[in-house]
Amino acid sequence: MRHSTFMIAAPNSESGKSTITIGLLRALYKRGIQIQSFKCGPDYIDPKLHQVASHQTAINLDLFMNSEERIKEIFARYDAFSESSIVEGVMGLFDGYDRDMGSSAHLARVLGLPILLVVTPKSMAYSVAPLLYGIKHFQKDLNIVGVLFNKVNSETHYKYLLQACEDAGVRCIGKIPTDKQLELPSRYLGLETEDASKLEHYAEQSARLVEEHISIDDLLTLTEAPKSAAPNPLPKLSQLRIAVAMDEAFSFIYPENIKVLEQFGSVTYFSPMYDEQLPESDFVYLPGGYPELYLPRLSGNSSMLRSVANYAQSGRPMLAEGGGMLYLGQALIDSEGRRYPLAGVLEQEGTMISPKLTLGYRQFAIDGIEVRGHEFHYSRIIESLPSIVQQYSAHQVAVPTPLVRYSNCFATYTHLSFTSELIRHFINQSTDL
Repeated sequence: MRHSTFMIAAPNSESGKSTITIGLLRALYKRGIQIQSFKCGPDYIDPKLHQVASHQTAINLDLFMNSEERIKEIFARYDAFSESSIVEGVMGLFDGYDRDMGSSAHLARVLGLPILLVVTPKSMAYSVAPLLYGIKHFQKDLNIVGVLFNKVNSETHYKYLLQACEDAGVRCIGKIPTDKQLELPSRYLGLETEDASKLEHYAEQSARLVEEHISIDDLLTLTEAPKSAAPNPLPKLSQLRIAVAMDEAFSFIYPENIKVLEQFGSVTYFSPMYDEQLPESDFVYLPGGYPELYLPRLSGNSSMLRSVANYAQSGRPMLAEGGGMLYLGQALIDSEGRRYPLAGVLEQEGTMISPKLTLGYRQFAIDGIEVRGHEFHYSRIIESLPSIVQQYSAHQVAVPTPLVRYSNCFATYTHLSFTSELIRHFINQSTDL
């Protein structure tokens, strides 16, 4: 059975790689091909769009938060069971946290992925030749299998682009015209919040464009590769009861973090919005999300708030990230100044008044364990509890992002990349740090 793997990347953001990725995923799904998608970087948004298109959970591959060896293991675990694995790049091809480190190019080198380059040649014709030539030759170990031009509506324009490809030595896969009807539903902080039917329509429209204007069979042939060997299953380390919050308000969950949690026992999901109390638990994980969009329901679910507070006060271990940390506070103030009481575990309040984006990779050490993650939020804590660690950016610059602790509850704005060592540390904590 034929198997293909490739990356969809671009020279810059806004080139259309997300549209092409979603279109290919949906087109392959409709053909009955077993597909697996991946997203380069820490983004929660594009993987959700991938899932709509492919009906399959998408996986993040981040080379700041994970070692090269772990990335290879994660990729192999999913690629081994797919017929086609597609990785969507991030930003421009060589844009990383330090030069090209952590970039799409870095990931393609680590995994040996051929690259389909998506270029939107706005206000450019034959001048695309040196751009393609430079990308092809800048890092000679990259395999640029071809270029797909996006938003090209004139045959004359396309003729110049084909000449550019010929002289740059880069194969042209085809061109996609502008489709003014193709518009991704509006997003809130980067995440779609409109109904699923609009996202479904977007996936279908994207697939139609791809199917009409490029040869998918030729692309799959061009990117044929042997399947990865299935790695050994992750070992079971204990038999704990682990509760994970998941609903509309709490959805920022890396699937690989759940895989790590499953090493320590059985994972049960619960809803802070709809359930009355926590399931019986030995460890509780409150991931990030958008609690600010659902404050009346979250604040009004007093039985769940009491259940969470009682759990934390019992001294059993808990980890909260981003929106999960806000949920554990005394209250969250919305953008209109309305104050909604919440779990009251942490003696601090969050606010959405005067929102400001805080974004970036984070790293710190706790009891000798190196921890990495990513911070992204518009809310802020009015007066934060003191941090038990100093967090740093990717460039080792100190940042004010706290990691706070109440009993055995740990909370931070940083969305962490779990390792078994880190989770074991949180689970086994005594009340003395």
